[in-house]
Amino acid sequence: MITLIGVGHVFAISDNVKSIICKRRPQVVCLELDSARFHALVHKERSGNVPIQYRLLAMFQDRLAGKFGTEVGGEMLAAASAAQEVGAKLALIDMDASMVFSRLWKQMTLKEKVHLLGGALVGLFVSKQTVEHELDKYENNAESYIESMGDSFPAIKAVLIDDRNGFMANRLVSLTAEHANIVAVVGDGHVPGILQRLSGIEVETVRLKDLRASSPATSDGASASATFYYRQEP
Repeated sequence: MITLIGVGHVFAISDNVKSIICKRRPQVVCLELDSARFHALVHKERSGNVPIQYRLLAMFQDRLAGKFGTEVGGEMLAAASAAQEVGAKLALIDMDASMVFSRLWKQMTLKEKVHLLGGALVGLFVSKQTVEHELDKYENNAESYIESMGDSFPAIKAVLIDDRNGFMANRLVSLTAEHANIVAVVGDGHVPGILQRLSGIEVETVRLKDLRASSPATSDGASASATFYYRQEP
């Protein structure tokens, strides 16, 4: 069985993510990260060897996380900490970010590039209320929201969402061959697409709106900043 937890990287949901993993005691905890991003997250580093558009989006996320009283990636660190507590292996199931953004930049139209960079810059000044409003629209119909985004930004949807959904789903399928109890922590926008690719496999989902509804008003966010020692899946 796979438990698919849909998260948002800027919200204070770390405690709930960790609690779910500790209750389910999986054999493997999967994270929507590659090895470079996981290392940077654990050691609080920011590599200069990533594309400018990636750095702008990272700055945008940092600003948003501050508005919600947490730190970007806190839920991923909490999941990694929980994996260590229950003796689970850790699997990093996402594509290499540098390769993804390199391919994305080549496939994007000029209009998409302008909107991506402009949106990231404008996003540095967006209000918490605006984020909540957009989140409400997304949660009312996540699939429709993502498809609508694809109509305006086809390359962004294809490379950042669809391709990665397929990659992560394939990794999960391969892990089910050896492990009966798996928890995967991914961005909530990836949940519908990954689910479509896991036909025939028992999957339980926990969505972002459920995590936020039961989260306390304050959280320590990325409090799990200690050094981790894991048995990592290849």
